[in-house]
Amino acid sequence: MVRNIKVEHLVETPIEKQQIELVERKGIGHPDSIADGLAEAVSRALCNEYISKCGVVLHHNTDETQIVAGRSNPQFGGGEVIQPIYTLLVGRATKEFEGVEIPAEAVALSAARDYVRNTIVDMDLERDMIVDCKLGTGSSDLRDVFNRDRVPVANDTSFGVGHAPFSELEQIVYGSERKLITDLKKKIPGIGTDIKVMGLRDGDDISLTICCGMVGRHIDDMSHYISIKEEMADYVTDLALKHTERNVTTLINTADNIRCGSVFLTVTGTSAEMGDDGSVGRGNRCNGLITPGRPMSMEATSGKNPINHIGKIYNLLSTQMARDIVKAVPDVQDVHIRLLSQIGMPIDQPLVASAHVIPEDGVNFASVRAETESVIDDWLSNVTKITDMVIKGELDTF
Repeated sequence: MVRNIKVEHLVETPIEKQQIELVERKGIGHPDSIADGLAEAVSRALCNEYISKCGVVLHHNTDETQIVAGRSNPQFGGGEVIQPIYTLLVGRATKEFEGVEIPAEAVALSAARDYVRNTIVDMDLERDMIVDCKLGTGSSDLRDVFNRDRVPVANDTSFGVGHAPFSELEQIVYGSERKLITDLKKKIPGIGTDIKVMGLRDGDDISLTICCGMVGRHIDDMSHYISIKEEMADYVTDLALKHTERNVTTLINTADNIRCGSVFLTVTGTSAEMGDDGSVGRGNRCNGLITPGRPMSMEATSGKNPINHIGKIYNLLSTQMARDIVKAVPDVQDVHIRLLSQIGMPIDQPLVASAHVIPEDGVNFASVRAETESVIDDWLSNVTKITDMVIKGELDTF
């Protein structure tokens, strides 16, 4: 099969050599990330339910989940949620197929509650959050799309974007949030899951500004709070220095006014408890970061069906392509992938698969082009692998 794959030599200063670089990550407890996580958890649960009962994944999209903030009264040593967070699971799902009834709402609610219990670990789900579900019925025409072709056809004319490799700052920003949650929180339970990391690199100076909702019941007093901030800053700086020889400065909760007693204290570890709403697709891209210096798609990835929804498949696919190109093709400094679909056409035949490559100086670009084309073509030949990886939970979407 001949595909329209274009590989171009991009004449541009690589991100690592630019003067200014900005990178952001919204952690798993940020309200936007909670919405993303719930949407994806529900989609994955529906996929598995459909496979179990019908043998195939049926049409659904759950990418409209909304978080409506509650109200709380956080205190050192305690505090309480006064008005629960309201979560609305919204989307479309197939509820009947060839005489088989599928309890879509029940599956969605169960998946959402499990996700919150396992992820927002400081939240009392029985008291602190209301989970509601409003799933419409999927279109019969769209249901037919899933069974009509060996390779699914695109649901829309849309595009996906990916890049590789991560720069030093991108590695640091992503890794800081992940390690604070998966490692340091085990030692310091007062660290909440709502952690936002903003990284600035100005030449060889890296500044990390971290906003973290601390969990009041695990913190004795203001002195204890300050000591946790200091330990977090030292931990992140040490972590960053494993990835860079540049200068690193880490600041935690810079809006705190210690003298007035105004600090970022929570009951549940997330700002969703006190005025911060959340929506799917408003935070991290599918690589886990927000990178204004890189090509990005603004489309949400979480919650979309993994069979033929280009907003999901091509964003994940382009990211995997970029990462594999960097591994397989020597002397590539940066690669940007853009995949454009055409509605109604098989997803393994994009209207164009475009790669912009920044090679090392003096490299034979003909060789780079050929090897890059090969990686892209191989992924397109096995495009449904992305679907399998999503259903198995092997790919993050935010």
